[in-house]
Amino acid sequence: MKASIQKTKTALHNLLKDPVLFAAMAAAVFSALFVPPSKAYWGYLDLRVLCLLLSLMLVVAGLQKVGMFGIAIERLLKLVHSTRTLAAVLVGVCFFSSMLITNDVALITFVPLGIMTLTRAQKQELLIPIIVLQTVAANLGSMLTPLGNPQNLYLYSLSNMTTRQFLEVMAVPWAISLLILAAMVLLIKSEPVNALTDASVETAGAKKALPWIILFLVCLLAVLRIIPYSLALVSVITGVIIFDRPILFRADYSLLLTFAFLFVFIGNIKNVPAISAALSAFVDGRELSIGILLSQVISNVPAAMLLSNFTSNYSMLLIGVNVGGLGTLIASMASLISYKLYASTPDAHTGKYLVVFTVINFLFLGILREVTVLYTAT
Repeated sequence: MKASIQKTKTALHNLLKDPVLFAAMAAAVFSALFVPPSKAYWGYLDLRVLCLLLSLMLVVAGLQKVGMFGIAIERLLKLVHSTRTLAAVLVGVCFFSSMLITNDVALITFVPLGIMTLTRAQKQELLIPIIVLQTVAANLGSMLTPLGNPQNLYLYSLSNMTTRQFLEVMAVPWAISLLILAAMVLLIKSEPVNALTDASVETAGAKKALPWIILFLVCLLAVLRIIPYSLALVSVITGVIIFDRPILFRADYSLLLTFAFLFVFIGNIKNVPAISAALSAFVDGRELSIGILLSQVISNVPAAMLLSNFTSNYSMLLIGVNVGGLGTLIASMASLISYKLYASTPDAHTGKYLVVFTVINFLFLGILREVTVLYTAT
């Protein structure tokens, strides 16, 4: 009982220190001055998005806890014999895994493993470039699928795109991103490394992972609209209660509340005709550029949610807010995860990290924006 109370207090503390959550809450409260609270507020909430987000967060937390991602990286590291291939593995695993487990989970999981591995190999001078590239890789790899990040799941649900249509929209920027990342990895000097794996690391067996894999497939079916999202949520919560009840406390409830407050804010703004008309005229035809620019200031998830209500060109907005996750440190909130993890390492050079992060991010941003403009013009 005491443990549950402590976990609840910890969760509340995390909510109170989340600036994005409080900004969303403040925006919702401010908008209520123009549209007084009523039963109509409930209609603002996109329950499909909220339920799918919660389901995915719980399942991925379960997969993390049983060590599935640790197993994967340990097996990959057995193939590594040089710093360049090490960089390719650490960056590549973030890029490809983020398509299914989201960009923030990929970074939470694999950046610490990268730090541990580079320290073990006595290659601490590579911490900054590799962590920065891991961050870029997670943000860009996640753009390909509806599961990859919250803005994708939201826009996929809102636009009623088919999975094929979604993949077609994101395939070109995703492929270009992979090519640029590969080129960046090739710039890392190749030096021999030894003893990257740790035989003492305990990993879970397949039996422990199997229930979470099944629940993940249930979530995937719900995302693809094959089964109802409500069925997926009930299945996941039931599974969590049966297999590992503490997982219920590991979901990012601050993100869910942020979404709820943003739904209220956006719903109220749409009900103020003058503001709604002005925003629609401003966004129309500029979805890519405005999506990128607004993401730099308020991050790409709120940007996607706000702008989606004032345009029907979801394809360009989708690219804009995904590419817009590059640039500033807050353009994608997942980038803050990597920064905090690096800053906690011994002898961290945070100033140098921010310089390298900014240069590389804006380089990728500039290239991908130009490629997108050229691609969509043809």
